[in-house]
Amino acid sequence: MEPLTRAELDAGLDHVLASPLDDGAVELVVARPEVGERVVLEKGELDPDVGLVGDSWTDRFSRHTPDGSPNPVVQVTIMNARAAALVAQTPDRWPLAGDQLYVDLELGYDNLPAGTQLEVGTAVVEITDEPHTGCAKFAERFGMDAVRFVNSPAGREHNLRGVNARVIIGGVVRPGDRVRKVADGGA
Repeated sequence: MEPLTRAELDAGLDHVLASPLDDGAVELVVARPEVGERVVLEKGELDPDVGLVGDSWTDRFSRHTPDGSPNPVVQVTIMNARAAALVAQTPDRWPLAGDQLYVDLELGYDNLPAGTQLEVGTAVVEITDEPHTGCAKFAERFGMDAVRFVNSPAGREHNLRGVNARVIIGGVVRPGDRVRKVADGGA
């Protein structure tokens, strides 16, 4: 599939930015059991110690921790479902972005500053201040214009590539579950 051009991506920005500011919905839950592997889940379990159960986050080396252990501030990645739909073009390609949760919710800094807690299904996650940006794998899968789009000033302001989070309260999350703010990070 040919990646969209920057002009085509820019033309879809208004639809992405029309995402709800609160009380959104989970659209997709994806585990990454191994590097490069994706498993779409009907039900995911979020756990404060392991992130998404069945995901390989606990096995991932981090250069941001003294001992190389998994970085707790990037335990779960969340991407705006409308942004994923735009860059991926077809629903079966959304998981290629590499995130675990795809939600119809505006993820921008003004709406969800670091420290904001979200109820996702029966779990609670907290948005962290670690940026989530497009990488070489994202470019390979969706094209350089997609990376430029998510890393543009508007893309960064609205976190179109997504946000990082950590699990505060474990629980179950399914597609169709609500996503809503339970604590404001700016308070």
